[in-house]
Amino acid sequence: MKLGLAMSGGGIKGAAHIGVIQALQEENIKVDIVGGTSIGSIVAALYAMEYTPNEMLKLFNYFSKLIFKNSAMYTDPRGKKLLSIQAGGLYSGENIAFAIEEAGKYKKIKKLKDLKVPIVIPAVDLRDSEKYVFTNMEKINDKYLNKADISVAVRASSSYPAIFAPCIYNKHKFVDGGILDNIPVEEVKKIGADKVIAIRFKLNKTSRTIGLRSTLNKAIDIMFSKIEGEEVKKADYVIEIDTQDVNPFDFKQANKCYKYGYLQAKKEIANIKKMIYKED
Repeated sequence: MKLGLAMSGGGIKGAAHIGVIQALQEENIKVDIVGGTSIGSIVAALYAMEYTPNEMLKLFNYFSKLIFKNSAMYTDPRGKKLLSIQAGGLYSGENIAFAIEEAGKYKKIKKLKDLKVPIVIPAVDLRDSEKYVFTNMEKINDKYLNKADISVAVRASSSYPAIFAPCIYNKHKFVDGGILDNIPVEEVKKIGADKVIAIRFKLNKTSRTIGLRSTLNKAIDIMFSKIEGEEVKKADYVIEIDTQDVNPFDFKQANKCYKYGYLQAKKEIANIKKMIYKED
């Protein structure tokens, strides 16, 4: 039986995925296949590179400082910062690719095909409004891409609308995969998982929306949550983590989110084991 793990997007909340992986490993539960969208794709990539949860968390804290280092904003004559329309986002997103490239160098990994763990990473092409899936497995159809660098796959899936500029790859113009597939449960099953654990975050229904970023974040969270609703039904088990007190863009809260994920998974270990070992 091959166990898959499908990890959702959610900004720094994605550190909770690492906590879940740590809890599973402590119980000798091996994840054979991974899939992730947006921040979930970063965790999936690091897992597929065979980093330990402790190493992943350290890299997360390092990446957070790097990714938001250079803003694609300009200052008008009055000193007010404005979004660069040409950039397409507050940040270029190239530091995401650089961070993954650096992580890959330590493991001598560059291409998707270099990964030993099967992986799927969804992204959405603005040019044809279709979902594409980066993978290191055989292509199921033309919407599957298996020749790219792992850094390109993660960069594409993590291009959160208006925050990061779209990722240009060949003829494609990719943005965050969460627009159409925020928890790639079905994709994880397509490449060989017999059972899939999905990780999602509880929607904060009462948060205040002050300013552009929080308003945009709340709107997209609602959209992603509705999309997730259909996808999680395909999962064999769903871990829902309460991160309602976390701002997804506050990257100083990685350790806090890791702990949330770890503790929630620990609470549910008995039920997770029942699901895994239950005969269909």
